[in-house]
Amino acid sequence: MKNKNGRRRRNKAARKEASAGNGEGDRLSKLPNDLLLNILERVDTLDAIRVCVLSKQMLKLPTMLSQFFLSFDSIPAYHDKARVSSLSLSDVFRTNSAVAHVTDNILTTRSPEITISKLKIRFILMQPDSLTIGKSVASAMATQKVDAAEFEIVTEKPYKICSSADLLHHGKQFNDFVCACPNAFAGLRRLWLRNMRFGALDIPNILTTCKLLESLRLTHCDSGIHSVLQVEHAQLVELLVDYGQFERVELICLPKLKHVAYTNWSSCEDPMYFGFVPQLSKLSLTKIGVRSEKNIELSQLLANVPSISELHLDFRSEKDLDYPRMPETACACAQQTTACESGPSS
Repeated sequence: MKNKNGRRRRNKAARKEASAGNGEGDRLSKLPNDLLLNILERVDTLDAIRVCVLSKQMLKLPTMLSQFFLSFDSIPAYHDKARVSSLSLSDVFRTNSAVAHVTDNILTTRSPEITISKLKIRFILMQPDSLTIGKSVASAMATQKVDAAEFEIVTEKPYKICSSADLLHHGKQFNDFVCACPNAFAGLRRLWLRNMRFGALDIPNILTTCKLLESLRLTHCDSGIHSVLQVEHAQLVELLVDYGQFERVELICLPKLKHVAYTNWSSCEDPMYFGFVPQLSKLSLTKIGVRSEKNIELSQLLANVPSISELHLDFRSEKDLDYPRMPETACACAQQTTACESGPSS
């Protein structure tokens, strides 16, 4: 038995040496750095770091990345379910803290000579993680070149279990965050907020702080029931509004705006007002609510935006579109590119 065991150990050691000699060991870390970086930038940054810690040759690669995507894996499941177990909540918050720690560690140790071409961070709005992320991003923007930075911010409570008080609390949390890290928001290009209720002037003030913002998405956000959202911004290219209690969205002055989407507004009146939007070319309106008694007259709604080339209308429970009075250009556009879906009247 001893001889057999001894032979087995020697044979196992020999196989390891042979496989290493034949290049069948850790082949990944033997690839050139530029190829490794190309691979690592295609996955979540946390996953990339997990790979790098397994090899001494790859330990420095996370600080050499030019693209970062930091998020916690539990976000989709967390927000699809109204009830979350204490164990899964613990995992979510632990991962959120890891996102904050990794963001700070990478951005403060990497070489400022390497441009950050894309920085996307998806995190929960909670202390102290948010401040850690905001301050580290602000510092990176001040000392390094950051081409495109993006925040996707969710809340501790999913919308399905949020009260009005919760929404107001989330809105205040976010305002405090912006006030604490204005330089981080001043350099953002994209911002997606969820589950927040703001004061009347909060969103205009946020847009003033986010000077470089090109895309804004608001999901289950508003300024109160039947509130009006007025938007003015010099750089905004895309505005997406999902649900919420806005009675009307007024696009006052947006010289670079090209894409607008509004899903499930709460008003029976026209959902949008178009002011100075000379480049607006793509419009999507979706309503899945109770049938309205008022028809939407596209001739009036689109009177100031004859340049629209892509129009999507989806009224699944309504038939309230008035085409005949549309301007000739808008009518032709709608016939060629509009997707209209009307379900049975309810």
